[in-house]
Amino acid sequence: MRVLAVTNMYPTDAHPDDGTFVAGQVESLRDAGIDVEVLFVNRLATGRQVYRNLAKTVRTSFEKMNPDLVHVMYGGVMSAVVTKAIRERPVLVSFCGSDLLGIRGGAVQKLSARFGVAASKRAAVRAAGIVVKSENLLGALPRRIDNSRVWLLPNGVDLRRFSPMDRLECQRRLGWDASRGHVLFPANPTRPEKRFGLAEACVARLNENGADVELHVLRDVPHEDVPSWLNAAEAILVTSTHEGSPNAVKEALACNVPVVSVDVGDVRARIEGIDGCFIADPTPNDLAAKLGRVFERETPIDARTKMSEISVERVAEKLREIYGTLTRRP
Repeated sequence: MRVLAVTNMYPTDAHPDDGTFVAGQVESLRDAGIDVEVLFVNRLATGRQVYRNLAKTVRTSFEKMNPDLVHVMYGGVMSAVVTKAIRERPVLVSFCGSDLLGIRGGAVQKLSARFGVAASKRAAVRAAGIVVKSENLLGALPRRIDNSRVWLLPNGVDLRRFSPMDRLECQRRLGWDASRGHVLFPANPTRPEKRFGLAEACVARLNENGADVELHVLRDVPHEDVPSWLNAAEAILVTSTHEGSPNAVKEALACNVPVVSVDVGDVRARIEGIDGCFIADPTPNDLAAKLGRVFERETPIDARTKMSEISVERVAEKLREIYGTLTRRP
C-alpha cells in the first residue's frame, strides 16, 4: 500500500510543536507496513500564498509516487485543492476540529475561518472517505454526506513515549519550584479559542483561596521534551471553546496526569470513569474548585490503561482497514 500524505502541519526547527500528532501518525503507519510519502505544505513559513500553486505541486508528487491513496491530514483550503486535483485515486480527508468548527477571533480571523470551513465542506463532499477525530465533528459535516464513508477515529497516543515519570525529577529538570503547585496549559495562548485568559483567572482564583500554584504554557517545546512537561505538572487545564480530540489530554492521561477541562471535544469521553479527572463549567470558580480537588488528592490517578484503547498502533491498524476499504484491497 502506497499512500501520499498531504499536510500543512508538521514539526520543523522553527515550530517543533506544530503537527506532532501528524508526524506520529505517519511514523505509526510506516511501522504498520504502509509506504507513506509526506507532502508538507508549510503554511507557517509562507502564509496563505502556499496554496496558490498547491494543485500543481500535488499533481507532481502524485504522478511521481503513483500512490494507491491520498490522505489529506487536515481540512480547509488544502483539502479542497487536493480533492479537486486528484480524481483518479481515492482521497481520504481527516478533519481535526477548527477546520470544520471555525475559530474565535477578530473580523479577519473569523472571515478566514469561515472560508476555511466552507472549503472543508466542499472537500468532504468530494472525498472518497472522511475521518473525524471526535463525535462533535460529525454534526459539522454536510448533511448529504453518506455515513458509510465516514469514520470516527481519534489520533492515537504513543504509550512508549508518554508514560509516568518521577514528578520531582521532571520539575528539577525544568527548573520549576518543587514547593509550589504546577498546572500546565497545553495550547498556544495567543489563539482566542483556547481562552488562556480563563485559565489565568482560574489559577488566580485558586491562589486567592490559599493555594500556591503556577501556570505554565506548553508552547514551542520539542516533542521529545513534552513528556517531561506533562509529568512535571500536577494537572493539565483545558479551557477551549471548541476542540476535536485534544492530543495533550490523551498524552497526559497516558502519563497518569490528571485533566481538568471544560466540556469540549471528546474530553468527557476520554476521562469517563477515571477517578481524579474533572469536567468543569467554563468559569474561574468551578475550574478552580475542580483543580483544588486535584491538589487535595494524595494518590496518583489510573488513566494509562484506558489509553491503551487508542494507542498509535491500534489507530494505525484501523487506518490500514480504512485504506483497504477505499482502495478495495485487503
